[in-house]
Amino acid sequence: MSAPDISKLFSGNIVTILFWLFLMGSLTLFFNGYIQQRDNPNQALMAANSGTGEVTLKRNRDGHYLAPGYINGHPVNFLLDTGATNVSIPAAIAEAAGLKKGPTSMVSTANGVVPVFQTDVDTVRLGGITLNHVDASINPHMTDGVVLLGMSFMKHLDITQRNGVMTLRVPVSG
Repeated sequence: MSAPDISKLFSGNIVTILFWLFLMGSLTLFFNGYIQQRDNPNQALMAANSGTGEVTLKRNRDGHYLAPGYINGHPVNFLLDTGATNVSIPAAIAEAAGLKKGPTSMVSTANGVVPVFQTDVDTVRLGGITLNHVDASINPHMTDGVVLLGMSFMKHLDITQRNGVMTLRVPVSG
């Protein structure tokens, strides 16, 4: 009886290991994409027609409307919040977007009353909707990296919500 050929045994193990690594990597990529889509179904936000200034958003599994957008050209993730008076921006995002801190004021949040800095955002863009000179606040207590898109932005739009879909539209002047 002869000893097993080490080179054949070694190469067979390598192929098996590579197969399992490939399979695990593929499954990780698939489920990561699935989870991200479930948490934010608006990741690939496209304006229905960029010329009309209309955006349609799907509600996520938690009942929130999340969407990517821009503050002064800096990419951000928005959480649409009709209960927020102003757009509320975490301090780290405000700094990255080049926003200047204005006067301090106190605001009521879900976590109590906190001091914030008033600011003016040159441009806020959500899909095909762009608004200029939007009142906002810089909140140093926000750490989750999501901008609350409050009524200082949304009050300029027509908003409809039906069956888990929110449509934002720039009103037609006339």
